[in-house]
Amino acid sequence: MNKPEILQVGAYPEWDEVVLNDLFNMHRYFEIEDKSAYLKQHGAKIKGIATRGELGADRALIESLPSLEVISVYGVGYDAVDLAAAKERNIRVTNTPDVLTNDVADFGLAMMLSLSRQVIGGSEWVRSGNWKNTGNFPLTSRIHGKRVGVLGLGRIGFEVAKRLTGFDMEISYSDVSAKDYAPDWNFIQDPVALAESCDFLFVTLAASAETRHIVNKEVIEALGKTGMVINVSRAANIDEEALLDALESGALGSAALDVFEGEPALNPRFLALDNVLLQPHQASGTYETRKAMGGLVRENLVAHFAGKDLLTPVL
Repeated sequence: MNKPEILQVGAYPEWDEVVLNDLFNMHRYFEIEDKSAYLKQHGAKIKGIATRGELGADRALIESLPSLEVISVYGVGYDAVDLAAAKERNIRVTNTPDVLTNDVADFGLAMMLSLSRQVIGGSEWVRSGNWKNTGNFPLTSRIHGKRVGVLGLGRIGFEVAKRLTGFDMEISYSDVSAKDYAPDWNFIQDPVALAESCDFLFVTLAASAETRHIVNKEVIEALGKTGMVINVSRAANIDEEALLDALESGALGSAALDVFEGEPALNPRFLALDNVLLQPHQASGTYETRKAMGGLVRENLVAHFAGKDLLTPVL
């Protein structure tokens, strides 16, 4: 029996590569120099796309594959997939929700704690000899008992807020509507009002055309000179130019960021700031979660070509 032909848009961990290569004829698109020529030669037989959340599949790629049936995304975010183009041809789309929720929530809290208590700076203080030669590290800012806002109370946002209850924080959230699963938390629909009400603002909402730059200049300035924004969602949810301006001027206290426009080639202005914690898009980066994500990518493809129900359908 012929194996289905799959276009692989980006690299996966070796443990996923081995199994995918066994189950499918994988076309390593990300290694091809002349992509246009490659698609002209092989595009007609490609029936599936295996991609990553940040890479997606745009309309041009989808339209170059006339036999395409399914797009399997390694990641919870699918904003980089042109869903309209997929819908037009009844192409199925899947992602990998749930399996990464807890690790992303854990990492968001880790970033908040690390930046607020200057954990990285403290480590460097010890390593440089400053503790011995200069004295104690400068004082930092506490977490417990403060006010926190969660922008987007979906799977990840809910787990973030749930963890924050352990720090005796006053929790507020913003979403399209109040959630019946969050009766003890304050619902504030307007993002500016949410930012005004908190010391820490977590950005955990899914990215879409509607949420692009939802954290804009007004939201950032409402968070204020002692406020902190923590983003474990998508870079497009924050206006980076407004964020950088506020961080440089002191209009915003600090930011902990795991995602950036144009990553990994982030804006060099970030590198000159000492009030930002920069992370390499690794919130879901544990062995356990990445293996589960790879498993879902594979299992969705297998299910589709076996004529079975998809495990985690988007379309």
